[in-house]
Amino acid sequence: MTMNVMYRPAAAPKAPERFFIGGRWVEPISRQTLKVVSPTTEELLITYPEAGPADIDRAVAAARAAFDNGPWPRMAPAERARYLRKVADLLTARLDEIAHAWTLQVGAPISLTKKLVGQNPTLFNYYADLIEAYPFVDERKRDDGGRVRVVKEPVGVCAAITPWNAPLVLLSYKIAAGLAAGCTMVAKPSPETPLEAYILAECIEQAGLPEGVFNIVPAGREGGDYLVRHKGIDKVAFTGSTAAGKHIAAVCAERLARVSLELGGKSAAVLLDDADFTKALPSLMVYTMPITGQVCFSLTRILVPERREKEFLDLYLGAVSGIKVGDPFDPATQMGPLTMARQRARVEGYIATGRAEGAHVACGGGRPRGLDKGFYVEPTVFTGVTPHMKIVQEEIFGPVVSVLTYRDEDDAADKANNSAFGLSGAVYSSDPERGYRMARRMRTGSVTVNGMIVDPKHPFGGFKQSGMGREGGPEGLDNYVETKTIHFA
Repeated sequence: MTMNVMYRPAAAPKAPERFFIGGRWVEPISRQTLKVVSPTTEELLITYPEAGPADIDRAVAAARAAFDNGPWPRMAPAERARYLRKVADLLTARLDEIAHAWTLQVGAPISLTKKLVGQNPTLFNYYADLIEAYPFVDERKRDDGGRVRVVKEPVGVCAAITPWNAPLVLLSYKIAAGLAAGCTMVAKPSPETPLEAYILAECIEQAGLPEGVFNIVPAGREGGDYLVRHKGIDKVAFTGSTAAGKHIAAVCAERLARVSLELGGKSAAVLLDDADFTKALPSLMVYTMPITGQVCFSLTRILVPERREKEFLDLYLGAVSGIKVGDPFDPATQMGPLTMARQRARVEGYIATGRAEGAHVACGGGRPRGLDKGFYVEPTVFTGVTPHMKIVQEEIFGPVVSVLTYRDEDDAADKANNSAFGLSGAVYSSDPERGYRMARRMRTGSVTVNGMIVDPKHPFGGFKQSGMGREGGPEGLDNYVETKTIHFA
């Protein structure tokens, strides 16, 4: 691994001072604060207000009034689409700022964040286009010749709770689809990464959406729990850990509030025996450890044929050992730090567990030399692993990959499915249809044949403990509507 010098951002970020509630920037009622620490320098970046119960009550009340009495749910879809396109245009004008904030708070390389931030306006434009053709009203006939209208109506007031690893992209999935459906929204961004949510609030304000349609209340775990339990919330849309998702699902079940969950993953990349490893390598290098492995769909289990294991390891380990680790603001950096001290401690704990379980550290396993500041961990590859090891079964959320071998396709499918998770995956084969057949055998929500693709215009979500519901595509809009059947006698 090679390291680079520090590239400091041009200016410190401006700390948010207010909450966006009811179409206005309002003073916090709570006197509690949150802190954001640089993952690169370990220095304090900002201190800003944390929403307390009274602030959350105010946000939910504003969203409730906007849904129950305001124009937004009652607008023609084409009119809502016009507002969404305004938001998309305003986001587009601020993409560099959004990429900078992402890198600053998370430690994702600036070269990567600049490539990915375009997904935000894409989502708003996509749902604007979709609702102009979406069947909100479907005319049908009964067997007796009578008329039926099946109507899709907005689910109501929605809480959007998002994690820190891809702050605005994961929020945009929820907000764009929810607003398109006619819902009103209360956003609770991760306390570690508030800046992009504030940029979105500014864009929504500038676009002129009616008051109360979008509200932002940054808070920690207690505030999130209060929001989820709030009787004024009709639906919760959550992205985060499986443990937190189970808690949210249980809370919502008490009053049958609607819920959609995009949770953890332990995704497998299956290289079939006819795969071209050289062609597979570029996508494996990007998606086995994206954003220092802090992505739910990371391909953290690589399955290779027994007879071709050495061939694969020679290629993959050579490439991993050449990853340029360093300051994420350096355009040449390929891997930055982990986002928080607790995240580094978690990853190092799993690496120690892997060693204790008898797995072999083929690459990495420590902290990079020359980077004394920042939450850095070397990209790490384990070999000699077995399917039941903790490092193979549990989501590590760091730059740690396990390479397993298999005998035949049945064994590969069994090992790929030997997981409590089922979020994503990949299959590599010289025959795309053979790859497709293996993809059909994998119990996971999304699979790419010969690569790794996540496209906001198509559904994404998980099987098993990776969640319920889908984000992206028409299915993402379905998350935010209720179906009403109206018969004409």
